[in-house]
Amino acid sequence: MSQSSLSGRPPGRRFLIISALAGVVVLVLVVIGVALYAPFGGDSAGAPATSSAPPIVPAAPADLSVLPESTTYTTIDVAPLDPGPAVPTAGAIVHPRQQVPLFTAPGEPAFARVGPQQVGDTWLPVIAEQPGWVQVLLPSRPNGSTGWLPVRGLDRAATPYLVRVHLRSFGMELVSQGRLLGKWTIGIGKSSAPTPPGRTFMLGSFSDRKQKYSPVILPLGTHSPTLDSFGGGPGTVAIHTWPTSDVFGTRSSDGCIRIPREALARLTEVPLGTLVLVDEQ
Repeated sequence: MSQSSLSGRPPGRRFLIISALAGVVVLVLVVIGVALYAPFGGDSAGAPATSSAPPIVPAAPADLSVLPESTTYTTIDVAPLDPGPAVPTAGAIVHPRQQVPLFTAPGEPAFARVGPQQVGDTWLPVIAEQPGWVQVLLPSRPNGSTGWLPVRGLDRAATPYLVRVHLRSFGMELVSQGRLLGKWTIGIGKSSAPTPPGRTFMLGSFSDRKQKYSPVILPLGTHSPTLDSFGGGPGTVAIHTWPTSDVFGTRSSDGCIRIPREALARLTEVPLGTLVLVDEQ
């Protein structure tokens, strides 16, 4: 030890400056060490930070026209089939603002496309969801076809309505948020052209002056299982009225659902995309 240290005198100015600089260096090294060894993006306890990054969407062809379009006129055999054909949905519906690709599952390749117009605006019922994705029912054959869509590029809405069709008992019910709004006796498809059961939806609404049996026709997103075409169309099952009431409670149509005019007046108020559940009861 030096004589000055033993004497109890305060250290000199130069010694204080050197000590302060050494402390700063040590502090900087500690900060760098913590930054290097702490988990990237974690908090002080090492928990990973939550990420708001959007889900990865697989690449689709730059020219979507190379993909088949899902419409009531097309058949897309590779489309996944409905995993829950008897299950009601929460009422969510989506509308593609432009042609968008359809995927067999999130992260899988695109297999088709769907556009903003079908019989009017395209509104499709959501039957399942994952972050950034929705699974929807499609209007193309085979019946019960589905596809996954990235949520970007979609308008979203909700419908409180549910239409139930009971084939064996020739009944139809219109329900809103669990409340029964109407109940009617209907006519359905004959044995050679039965009305197909399962989940479908209100695809469109139009008037056709060439026919006199119904002022408005409501095509569904399903098709005759036995006929490729009827009435000049692609075999699309529709809901409509009939000039006589003797068809109600019978199997007499080519697959369409014939309803009283009062029922049609109520159903024309139902938004497109509303789920229609057809069962064997």
